[in-house]
Amino acid sequence: DRPMLLSCAGATKDMGKMLGGEEEKDPDAQKKEEERQEALRQQEEERKAKHARMEAEREKVRQQIRDKEEEDEEEEKEAEEKAALEQPCEGSLTRPKKAIPAGCGDEEEEEEESILDTVLKYLPGPLQDMFKK
Repeated sequence: DRPMLLSCAGATKDMGKMLGGEEEKDPDAQKKEEERQEALRQQEEERKAKHARMEAEREKVRQQIRDKEEEDEEEEKEAEEKAALEQPCEGSLTRPKKAIPAGCGDEEEEEEESILDTVLKYLPGPLQDMFKK
């Protein structure tokens, strides 16, 4: 905004502006607009770089968390495998194997004899004598 000059030339020029005529071109206007656009581009690039750095830091933290979770899972699997190996390898893993009932296993021969004795009791006397010999 320039002060109004008293000369006729200045008055007609200002009157032309008011009536919608062409404004006088500022020779530095183009240069100022380019500088403003360049400043905006620089700000945008700085903003993008800042966000990229922040995202890179976040990703690093995420990766550390993933690595820790993987280590925990591996340790858990190893612990389960160790526990499985330490358990006695007998029958079902969910239920302990029942003890051998009395009269089974090594005592089979004695049991057969006792069955034979039981049968002999019910045989008539002469047959008992035959089997005992």
